[in-house]
Amino acid sequence: MVFGLMSAFWAVSVFFVITPGVDWAYAISAGLGKRAVLPAVSGLLLGHLAATLLVATGVGALIAGVPFALPATTALGSAYLLWLGGQLFLARPEPFSGTTPTEADRDWKGWLLKGFCVSGLNPKVFLLFLTLLPQFTTAMAPWPVPVQIVALGVVHLLNCAVVYFSVGFFSTSVLRARPDVARTVNRVSGAIISALGLILLWEAIF
Repeated sequence: MVFGLMSAFWAVSVFFVITPGVDWAYAISAGLGKRAVLPAVSGLLLGHLAATLLVATGVGALIAGVPFALPATTALGSAYLLWLGGQLFLARPEPFSGTTPTEADRDWKGWLLKGFCVSGLNPKVFLLFLTLLPQFTTAMAPWPVPVQIVALGVVHLLNCAVVYFSVGFFSTSVLRARPDVARTVNRVSGAIISALGLILLWEAIF
């Protein structure tokens, strides 16, 4: 595909990724756990990948064209974010302390699934990809448009991986030794995620 378009998209993607938001809040909260950053951020990346594939295959455009499909998805996503935000707000800063291997595995899967839902059920991510990715494709490129969209999605995933893993592991090293600060960060993260859930619910209803 055209190098100029790829470079332009990389710059736009970096701008979106380095802007703190729900993904940041979730990665920071995961950083308070001993083994939570890897599954939590991997879940976030899988959610972005799912959105990319929906757009690349054309399913995204079909969903966007179905009446009530997006409002229903928005309502579902907002309900989940409200629940997750409340869980993070009330969570203890050391979610993995004293767990057995079986419990740790279950927590690992939980962080992965929650990460996927945070990004995968966020209709703003889906709509962003639906409107943004096609703008950086061209029929003049040697690759078909769907392949170009997937390539752009991979670029975005790499940007996300670098930033979110950095944020999560930085939180691990800085906040685990400060339970009071960690508790505050958990509450702030939960409040941010809950606030997005309320905004999405408002948009779905009105």
